[in-house]
Amino acid sequence: METPSPDLNLLRTFLAVYRSGSFTGAARLLGLSQPTVTTQMRALERQTGRELFERLPRGVTPTPVADELAARIAAPLDDLAVVAGPTPPAGARAEPVHLAGPAEFLCTTVLPALAPLVAEGLRLRVSAGLTDPLLEELRAGRHDLVIATTRPRGRTLHAVPLADEEFVLVAAPAWADRLPEQQGSSVPLDPAVLHGVPLVTYAEDLPIARRYWRHVFGRRLSRTAAVTVPDLRGVLAAVAGGAGFSVLPRYLCQDLLASGALVALLEPEDPPINTSFLVQRPGAASDNPDVARVRDLLLTAARGW
Repeated sequence: METPSPDLNLLRTFLAVYRSGSFTGAARLLGLSQPTVTTQMRALERQTGRELFERLPRGVTPTPVADELAARIAAPLDDLAVVAGPTPPAGARAEPVHLAGPAEFLCTTVLPALAPLVAEGLRLRVSAGLTDPLLEELRAGRHDLVIATTRPRGRTLHAVPLADEEFVLVAAPAWADRLPEQQGSSVPLDPAVLHGVPLVTYAEDLPIARRYWRHVFGRRLSRTAAVTVPDLRGVLAAVAGGAGFSVLPRYLCQDLLASGALVALLEPEDPPINTSFLVQRPGAASDNPDVARVRDLLLTAARGW
């Protein structure tokens, strides 16, 4: 006797658990109670005769059987959701699009790019934060799209490259004028000349500056910050005001570099570059057509960034 095919609702719930990483997250995504999700997963495991998830203190992790099942059903279920998804009544407004990412990039680059859609009626809810927590919130259904500074691991999220940001070593002219005549050239700057210049960063562990030092100078950065500001726009303001030097994304300081309010202390032939990614849960855009509109516009606009 053949094992009956699992009910579509069980498969949808399974896929939500697989993608969110928890029964609670799946319940939030599907509008169900957590006990209902648990019951459905037990029913699916009985039907398949295999354990699908290992229960952890926080969330679940899929078994190899679950990985295989998700690979088989994800694309068909996502396609079915697009075809069978509810059509909003004529004149009805779509739900807001929930977008998250780094505060500086959102405010200086992303929001201006999305202004035309807002003028056409798009509703947008924006959150700022660090990549890892935002991706966890995306898995739990709190966001539709996340701009991440690293590619997410695993197969529960879909990520496409969005933009490359180049990092530049900068200071105000008052500090640059005290240094050897090397600013703006490709001649290697001896980082020792910066010993007496205060360092301004957005975190105590100096992640951007440490990466720059390794990539450009081939050595470890041994400094403590004179000023830390948990927002790169604040770092930019402090450096432009003469507080010291920093390493910043070029997109953030290009206007001040062009005006002379900031000076690039070095222009290496191979500057450090970081790629940002536009991330979403597979199939999520079918619930709200405006998510696809935002995604497509950002990918198009990014070609000019």
